[in-house]
Amino acid sequence: MALIAMKDVTIAFEGVVAVDRVSFAVDPGDYLVIVGENGSGKSTLMRAMLGLVKPRSGRIAYGDGLVKNRIGYLPQQTAAQRDFPASVEEVALSGCVNRMGFRPFYNRADREKARRNLELLDAWKYRKRSYRTLSGGQQQRALLARALCATDALLLLDEPVTGLDPTAAAEFYDVIRNLNRRHGVAVVMVSHDLGGAMRDANKVLVMDRGLDFFGSVDDYRARFSEGTVTRRG
Repeated sequence: MALIAMKDVTIAFEGVVAVDRVSFAVDPGDYLVIVGENGSGKSTLMRAMLGLVKPRSGRIAYGDGLVKNRIGYLPQQTAAQRDFPASVEEVALSGCVNRMGFRPFYNRADREKARRNLELLDAWKYRKRSYRTLSGGQQQRALLARALCATDALLLLDEPVTGLDPTAAAEFYDVIRNLNRRHGVAVVMVSHDLGGAMRDANKVLVMDRGLDFFGSVDDYRARFSEGTVTRRG
């Protein structure tokens, strides 16, 4: 059963269609890359998957035990977010909020989950450091640990390597591949970095407000020329 299935989903803002009759599914263990030009509806589609925007028509269904508040989300960072005054451990712990219900404080299980995820991402060693003092790559690991505290099944990543140097970006992709292949976490990534993002992906979705393509990486490469790939990124 699919983790998320969209059927003929249309999303509009003040009468302007941002996503037009899109249908696709994310299965357990998938690594899906969403590409398209600016304004093509990529981020809107991701927000709809999170339940943050409501479709004008169509249906979004969650399956295999997944609920929308148990999806891990790593958004694009803003300058203000990079200067967030909290420790790395506190940032990771904040991903447990949706699990807390009416509890006012984190419990031992929350703290253990944050510890495990920071260790998994090789970030436990700087858990007491202020998030604002970290490098871009270290900040992304802290935010990824936060996202993992919210989910065991599905990560949504919006332009996660933007602003990272090539070494940090390569390390981040290695981490995502490990989470996907060794730990079974499904990944949906919006990216302009086609070369890096598609290296480990198994599916590609091309947005142009409507669905321009959805299928395997091999089928994508067979359909689109190198020139088209560059233009769409």
